[in-house]
Order: sequence, then structure tokens, then C-alpha cells
Amino acid sequence: MAASPSSTQLSGLARALVQHNLLPQTDADNLQSQANTAGISFIQQVLLSKRLNAYQIAEFASQTFGFPLLDLNVVDLASIPTKAIDHKLMVSRRVLPLYKRGNKLFVAISDPTNLQALEEAKFQTSLAVDPIVVEDNKLGIYIEKTVEASGANLQSLVDDDIALDMDTTAAAEEPAESDTNVDVDDAPVVRYVQKVLLDAINAGASDIHFEPYEKFYRVRYRVDGMLKEVAQPPLALKEKIAARIKVISSLDISEKRVPQDGRMKLKLSGTRAIDFRVSTLPTLFGEKIVMRILDPSSATLGIDALGYEPAQKEALMSAIRRPYGMVLVTGPTGSGKTVSLYTCLNILNEPGINISTAEDPAEINLPGINQVNVNEKAGLTFSAALKSFLRQDPDIIMVGEIRDLETADIAIKAAQTGHMVFSTLHTNDAPTTLTRLMNMGVAPFNIASSVILITAQRLARRLCSGCKKPVDLPRDALLQAGFSEEDLDGSWKPYGPVGCDTCKGSGYKGRVGIYQVMPISEETQRIILSNGTAMDIADQAQREGVKDLRQSGLLKVKQGMTSLEEVESVTNE
Repeated sequence: MAASPSSTQLSGLARALVQHNLLPQTDADNLQSQANTAGISFIQQVLLSKRLNAYQIAEFASQTFGFPLLDLNVVDLASIPTKAIDHKLMVSRRVLPLYKRGNKLFVAISDPTNLQALEEAKFQTSLAVDPIVVEDNKLGIYIEKTVEASGANLQSLVDDDIALDMDTTAAAEEPAESDTNVDVDDAPVVRYVQKVLLDAINAGASDIHFEPYEKFYRVRYRVDGMLKEVAQPPLALKEKIAARIKVISSLDISEKRVPQDGRMKLKLSGTRAIDFRVSTLPTLFGEKIVMRILDPSSATLGIDALGYEPAQKEALMSAIRRPYGMVLVTGPTGSGKTVSLYTCLNILNEPGINISTAEDPAEINLPGINQVNVNEKAGLTFSAALKSFLRQDPDIIMVGEIRDLETADIAIKAAQTGHMVFSTLHTNDAPTTLTRLMNMGVAPFNIASSVILITAQRLARRLCSGCKKPVDLPRDALLQAGFSEEDLDGSWKPYGPVGCDTCKGSGYKGRVGIYQVMPISEETQRIILSNGTAMDIADQAQREGVKDLRQSGLLKVKQGMTSLEEVESVTNE
């Protein structure tokens, strides 16, 4: 009975996929809910989940609803009537004009059941509109190219539904004449900064770098862990761009001598907003600004989207549902620890559970969780926040990072007294995490009685599904990388990057997690109590079937998700 109302909320295409047994009803409901939360289309969410690829969806839509199917690669971009439909409508409804015949306009669309998009195109053009089904990933690329080629004013894309949501308190308190003499309301600069932010989101960037040098000024995006230069605005604009970013981040534009930290929010639609964490740093030739893009929807993708193997997922889910204990996530900066923790918290986030987190700073805003920003200057340290949490009737506590013995002791005591505690450490793998705690001064019996699972992780670039191809690698190279003779049975081939329009020529698109999930067994507890080394713990983990990071990475190579070079680079300890 519960499935009925949910199914009525599905899009026409989603219902058709369920009816033709291409998607289970529960999966379609979940994907539709995730798409609504993220403010994207159902098809985009399906592609993110890897359940179906763009061509499978397009072919199904064409055959099921009786509309022609077209490969956009054969369409000449210069022949597209770019002025037929407003660019804002193209972007928001994912519809692209292809050509006009008499009083009829043929438009490319990935979901022909999106009647609202077709009706809006019909109303705007006063023409009869005929849909032609295309692959969604190619449609997005062509819309982006069309908007760029036409030199459209960005304001047509950012007014109404897309607008900067900022706290202007700092700007209002600013003196009428700051000694920078920068006009922060300069319209071209405002539009330029907005365009950089939107382009970064569309490119899937995790960070934006604004970098001033003596002779030039550049903007770089970090995409899939790699920095790439995207623009070199005029050097004369460096102070105006810095001032604009500082105003919308509630920072002091007159202060250039010391680093500053701030936040801002970009509303993309009524249901989707992206947070930015902003950091400024005085350099020789001006202020370097780095903006970390924090997408709350990343925590709602679900555990399956992160890349855990079935056995690893089962061990993790079993641990986080225990009534008390400590789960630790380890890895270097930028390895996805926060997303993993918040994915677990999102699973546990129910009305009957009290969850509190202390972070420096809170990166992902998740309704239903009490989040606290650590403020060392004000005396709100991790240990102070933890002590306060224990007086707030908690069920689950998340500590952003265990940095010192005091924090570690309080967290362990909380785990021993009936609370579930999550936290992170910066260690190379799971076994060394236990010895790191011992080196901090935590008593071995406290570690053995509280820590129930440790997961170490890395992020590897995922091969582009549109262009990856099998590669021939020498048998000796595969053996040296860590494959066994049994692995090289000829039933699989390693894949390598090629490069296409979808992945912007890099051969990689997106990232996949590589994990070492190590439950703490009774034998491991005995090793800890006898002051065993990290090597002793690692040997015991291997005997218990725990894959280390390299072994987990090689499994991703066998599955064709990533390349051997990528795994070797991220697991080269």
C-alpha cells in the first residue's frame, strides 16, 4: 500500500522504466526522491547511480514513446538556431532547438515525457514543437557549448531561479570609503564571478583557485582531484574579483594582510543550494582565494554510490548499527572521509536518534543533525564540544578529527559508556591508525574495548564509460602491481583512458572510492593489548580476509572502473 502514492509521483519516463522491468519500483522511487532533493532531473540521477547509461535510456524512450532518436554528434553546432529558445529555458529544462521548418520547431530532449519543457518552448516560440530524443549527457554538453558560443549574458541564467544567497552583514558594516577603493558592485565583475562559480559546479569541481602572480592572474578548478587552468582574467581585475568574493562571503574587504575564512551559499533552484567554504591568503602579488565547493546532495547519494565492495559494505553497515563503540575513517586530506561519514550519518538520521557533530568547519549541512563549528579562539575545541555533547543526551557523536590525547580520551570514554562515536584520523591505512592512537598516549585496553571498525580510503579517478578501451599490459607489470597468478586467468582485460567530449579529453570522469574496511576482531584486540605493531595487526587483518588499499584498488581495475596507473598512484605508500 505504501508504494502506491510514491509511484504516482514518478515522472512518465520513470514509470515506464518500472513497467518494462528496467528498474525496480523501490529503486525508481529512491532515484526520483534523490533527484528532487538534488534539484536535478530523474535521468541525471539515474546516470549518476550507473543503473543505466545515457544511450540505453534514450533508445528506450524513443521506442516506448514513438519519437525519433538522434545522435547529437552528427549535428553541426553552427546550424543550431540558438536564438529560437531563451538560454535560461535551455539550461533549466534541458531542451535544445535543432532546426525549424515552417511553423514547426524540432527540439532535442532526453525525456520526451517532460511536457512542461515542451509546453514552455511552445509558449515562448509560438511554434508547434516536435521532440527528438537524444542522449542526456550529450544534450548537456551541447547546451553548454551553445550558451558559450552565443556569448549569452550570464544574467539570463542567474536571475529568478538562480541567485546568490548571501549574508550582507559584513558588507553593511563596512566603512563608506575603504582604503582599497574597489567598486565591488562592478556589474561585469559580479557576472564574471557568478559565471566562474556556475561553471565550476557544472564541471563537477571540488575547489576553485583564484591566483594572482606578478605578470598574470589565473583561475583553476580541481576536477576529480586534478587541478586545471580554466581562465586568465585581466591582471587589473584581481582586486575587484577578490573584493567581490569577500563581500559575498561576509569577509572584511579592507583587510589584506592576514588570512580570512568565510562561507557563502549559491541557490541553484528552490530545492538545491551549494555551499562554498572560502579561504583567503596574502601572497607576494595579492590575495589568493580558494573556494571549496560543498554539495549537500553528495551525502544523500547512498552507500552504494561510494564504491564499497559487498563484503566491505556489509561490515561497515553492521558496525554503524551497533548501539555503542567507535568507528574511525582514515586517509589524507581530500580522500572523501567527510562524505563517507555523512553518508553513514544520513543512514542513521531518524527521528528517534539524537546525533551531534563537532567539525572544523561543518562542510555538509544535513537537516536533523546538530552541527557545531569548532572555534579554537573562543575556547570551543573538539574536546570542549565533546564534553558538552555528553550532557545533551546523545545517541551518536561525530568528531571531525581526533587531534590530541584529550579529544581521544573523551571520545573513547563516550564509546565505552553507550554512545556510537564516529571520527577521522590522518593515517595511511587501518592498522597504523591503532598504533597512532597508542602513540598519542591512549591506553591499549581502552582502544581494544572501544574501537569496533576502521576504514581507510582513497579516491581514484573513474574511467570515462564513453571512451575507455582495453589495454595490453605486460604480465610482469601486472604481477609486480600486486595481481596474483590466479588473477591473470585471461577472463578480464585492464582498461585505460582515451579521451572524448564527455570527459573533456582526460579519459576520466568522476571518482570512485578505494577502501580498506577492517573490523576489530578478538584476535586483533589481543594484539593491541600485547602492544603489537601495525605490521602484526596488518598480518592478522590479511588472515581474516581484509583487503588492503592496493588489493581493493586492483579489484577496481579488474572491474574496469579505473586504470592500473591511477590505482598505483593513489595507493603508493
